[in-house]
Formats: sequence, structure tokens, C-alpha cells
Amino acid sequence: MRAGVSDILHSTDLAEMGSTAPAPTTTRAFTNGTTFTTPPPLPLNSTASSPSRPAILHLGDDITYNRKIFDRLASQFNIIHPSPADLDRHTFKNHLRERTWGNFSAIIKPSWSTGGEMHPWDEELIDLLPLSMKVMAGAGAGFDWVDVNALAKRGILYCNGAHASTESVTNLALQHLISVFNHATYSLLAARSLSPKAFWEAHTQIPRISHNPSGHTLGIVGLGKIGYAIAEKAKVALGMKIRYYDVMRKPPEQETKVGATFHPTLESLLPHCDALLLATPSGPPILTPHTISLLPRGARIVNIARGSLIDEEALADALDSGHISAAALDVHAGEANMNELFVGTGQIVNERFVKMRQVVLTCHTAGASVETNEGFERSVMENVEAVLVGKGPLSAVNSHLIAHNESEARLHHPGTTWAGASGHVLDGRRTTRELVNGEHMHA
Repeated sequence: MRAGVSDILHSTDLAEMGSTAPAPTTTRAFTNGTTFTTPPPLPLNSTASSPSRPAILHLGDDITYNRKIFDRLASQFNIIHPSPADLDRHTFKNHLRERTWGNFSAIIKPSWSTGGEMHPWDEELIDLLPLSMKVMAGAGAGFDWVDVNALAKRGILYCNGAHASTESVTNLALQHLISVFNHATYSLLAARSLSPKAFWEAHTQIPRISHNPSGHTLGIVGLGKIGYAIAEKAKVALGMKIRYYDVMRKPPEQETKVGATFHPTLESLLPHCDALLLATPSGPPILTPHTISLLPRGARIVNIARGSLIDEEALADALDSGHISAAALDVHAGEANMNELFVGTGQIVNERFVKMRQVVLTCHTAGASVETNEGFERSVMENVEAVLVGKGPLSAVNSHLIAHNESEARLHHPGTTWAGASGHVLDGRRTTRELVNGEHMHA
């Protein structure tokens, strides 16, 4: 249903025209559940040229932890909050086509677990966004659910949750790292079985196969903010030696601080790892039958990054053969099909791992904490606010792609006057993508 006719005003009107009290924001709730939160009217002596404000499309749950920031946002911009029923992919696409929510300038997804029912944000979905779009910000450090390259072609910034989850992720990574050395799942399952025989077996056998992490070598794939924080804790708390592979080498002083040895290739790192931890953005599998074979026999694997990075059947085979002694997986290949998961179908965890007591399995909860959720909300709103008021984004992940596209567009259109990172131009409503590819996009 197109919002508009049957709206109900939920705010309190001003008592009288001469009131000096600040005007309240107005929230209109429509019969389909969508709410529109608008700032108070401009005062009569306002110097603003137009009472119209940019609009923000708010996907997912209400703001829980940062109401003051949300109120500040709502005082400057119109907040459009679609109902959950509008977020399934088919319905959401129809709303975008019909411009149900008008020409909004930003999208916020402040909740980690809601607001993604229309995933993935691919070319098909992004093509339907209005040309007024400047920035999209979502909870979470990962962004494999959104095509940031497609956004960049349209001059749209994508901002992630930056470092809000770093502390929680590193804590779980350390927990999983210890677990693969001391066979925690074996002990936990035996205790919960209520079987004296299973209890005694674990009690007597685990000391024969467990090790202390101290003195062992931890290989880290991806020494970004989270990977580096894990290296710091593993060195200080567990006494581990650190080696790493990353496409960008850390400065010497940072390597020295954690005693890290750099490897220019994944293949050169793997033979040295008593434990391997994945902390790199998503992509195709980097642990395949070949690369797993390069790890020493008895090595351990921890994945707190993305499930797509591991060929799960190859890992299960290596666990069965004993080449890999233990694994801890917080993320799973089955998470990839978001649409099926949202409607309750599809399988997430590999059945072969469920039967293995040397495998620790958790539900993609490495970043799960109240502190992380609070940080995600704050980061999402502050990023969008900064962009819409003309400041730079706080944690954009594709600004370099936009800069490259704009450079290409200037090369082909030297007479164009640019209006900044949004990719729009002053002499029309063309985007970077239109200029480079000669395409036309409807308003």
C-alpha cells in the first residue's frame, strides 16, 4: 500500500501560536505500519531557503540505546520507518519502484539482526534507489551482504559499524582459540550427557590430547583492526608467537609491538601455524584441500570472519583424517542464503561438524554484546548525520572506489562541475555511473 491517505497524527500540537517552547517532532503512523518522523516547522524568521529536509529510510528495529542521537537526527531530517511487512524483498522492491517513500537521501540499518529481510543488496536492488541517495550505513563490521562496488558506481557511500564490535569479537576469538587447544567441546558434551562413563572418559582422555597455547605459533589471515587486537591479546594473555598474512603489511613499529612476522603469501604462512585464525573480509574459500594440506599435521583452525572463506567439506575431511586436530567456527557457509534463512528454511551449520566433538560451533555471535549493539547504533546514525550535513563519513568502506569512479568520469568529461562524494553533478542529476557508462537512471 502506498503510504499517505489514512495517516494518524501521534504528536501533541502546539498549544498556541505564540509559544516559545520548542516544537515537537511529528510522527505519523500509516495503516501499513510505516512511520514518518519529521522535524518541527521552521520558525517564521528562518533564513533557510526551503522547509524541505532530506529524508532517511530507517530499516529494522527502533533505536534502543542512543535515543538522544536519534532525536538529534530527527530534528534535522525526516525519518521514514517502514513496517516489517514492507521489508521482504518482493514488497520492498515494489515500494522502491513506486517511490512510496519518496526521494530519500540515506538508509540506516542500526540493528545487527533486523532490517535485512530484503538482502542481498545487489545491483538489482541498488538500481531501484532514488538518485537522491548519498549514504547507506549498517550495523556490523562485515559488509558482504551489500555490493559496495555497485553503490560506489552510483556515488553512494557505504559505512559499516567500524570498530564497535572489536572488543567482543576479539574476546570470542580468544575463547575459541583456547577451546581448540583444550578440547572444550569434548568436555562440555560429556558433562551434559549425565553419563558417568562419558564424564570419566573425558576426564581421563582430554589431558592426553590437550595443550597450552603458550609458545605455539598463531597464524592470522587479515591483520586489520580486529586481527591486530587478537594478536595483542594472544601474545600478552596466552604467550603465543604471531605470524600473519595480509595484502597490506603493518608498519614495523606495530609488528614489533606484537612480535609479528609478516608473510607475503598465504602459502608461505601456513606451514608455520600451530593454529590458524581467519580475520579477513569475505570472499571465495581460502582454505581449500590444497591450502589445508599445507598446514602442519595436528594444526587447529579458528574462523571468526566469514563462512565463505572455508571449503567446509575439505575441512571436515581433514578433521576426519586427523590432519586438523580441532576447529572453532563462529561463522558458517550456510549463512550465505539470507532470504531462505529469514523465512525459516535452509541449513546453516554443516551436519558433519555437529557430530565432531573436536569442533566448537557458535552462532555468529563473536560481536554479540550490549556494548556492540550500542556502538553499532551510534556509528550508523553518526555516519549518516556527518554525510548529510556536509562533513566526511566516519567509517566509509567504499570512498576509494567512489574517488576512482569520479576520477574516471573527470577524465572522460573534463567540463563537468562536481558536487562531492555523492557523485552528483551541479549541471544536472547525472551520477558517476551515468557519466562513465552513458547510462540513464530514473529519478
